[in-house]
Amino acid sequence: QVELVESGGGLVQPGDSLVLSCAASGPISDYGMGWFRQALGKEREFVTAIGARGIGPIYPNSVKGRFTFTRDDAKNTVYLQMNNLKPEDTAVYYCAAITDGRSMLDWEYDYWGQGTQVTVSS
Repeated sequence: QVELVESGGGLVQPGDSLVLSCAASGPISDYGMGWFRQALGKEREFVTAIGARGIGPIYPNSVKGRFTFTRDDAKNTVYLQMNNLKPEDTAVYYCAAITDGRSMLDWEYDYWGQGTQVTVSS
């Protein structure tokens, strides 16, 4: 069982940057990790995922080049660096852990955080 707690959300202006953190209650070195987001009235959307043991991150075109996903297994924490934020990035951002591999599919993840709100508005 892994508990995940996201932090770092807030209200920012277009073009600003923000770093989200996701702290786990225990070791995450064997877990793939992912970030998803859900805007009001929309379905949950894949943002990025990173595998365990050196498997690098993947991004959809909507965030590629602007978002960077990193992990620090020594701190049981993952980070989502978000640059050049746009109003369409506004959503609740969720961190998730998967016991096998790396996935873009939310239903394959085993553990979820409660989410952190990111609002991009001028």
